[in-house]
Amino acid sequence: MKSKIIFQVVCAGLMAITTTLVAGLASATEIRVAVASNFSGPVKLIAAEFEKDSGHKVQISSGATGSIYAQISNGAPFDVFLSADDETPAKLEKEGKSVIGTRFTYAIGKLVLWSAKADQVDEAGNVLKSGDFKHLAIASPKLSPYGQAAAQTLARMKLLKVLEPKIVTGDNITQTFQFVSTGNAELGFVALSQVQEDGKLKSGSVWIVPETLYEPLRQDAQLLNKGKDVAAASAFLEFMKSDKAKKIIGSYGYKLP
Repeated sequence: MKSKIIFQVVCAGLMAITTTLVAGLASATEIRVAVASNFSGPVKLIAAEFEKDSGHKVQISSGATGSIYAQISNGAPFDVFLSADDETPAKLEKEGKSVIGTRFTYAIGKLVLWSAKADQVDEAGNVLKSGDFKHLAIASPKLSPYGQAAAQTLARMKLLKVLEPKIVTGDNITQTFQFVSTGNAELGFVALSQVQEDGKLKSGSVWIVPETLYEPLRQDAQLLNKGKDVAAASAFLEFMKSDKAKKIIGSYGYKLP
């Protein structure tokens, strides 16, 4: 009789554990986050922390802001959008493709001129005026806000037409970075977040472009229509405002709004 009671208790305990595990799996959700290329590094760390805290999963797709906009317009199944500007999210909101009231600025980006070579770029960016290089990489101004910022910088320095024959264009800021890191371009305009981590330059040489030379790179996040009824998507956006997320964002050189 005693053995039978023990057996019943053990079975009840196992059923309770199984029920809890099943409930946990049922409540876990995978969300789809589209992110501008410049933020692909930080978002991986933020997503990892979010997954650890919430139990949800995050699927990340990165690319040029303009390209992501086109994908969303064509019905891409993204729940959340982390843009490299504030204009594209505002446009999506106006077009009825995102949830009104969810848009906010999560970071303010910084543009830099970077070379993989330690002595290529001086701290004042005078290398641009000297023209002592064959190729200058920038992201596509039509698709990338960082590409727009690079073009604005060159225009305000009155160097855009002079350097135009030397400019090579990447589809997004990641490809632009690759042009420079592989040596296909001696230098290029990239995001500070790509070359800095924990407040230190990873390698090469850099000029942090004065913010007076380009329009502010206010990066907005928003909940897209496909994520409207996905609680985990809203939770991720809230997590983007947390101290954990802000610490990661700041460590990559972004200014916090």
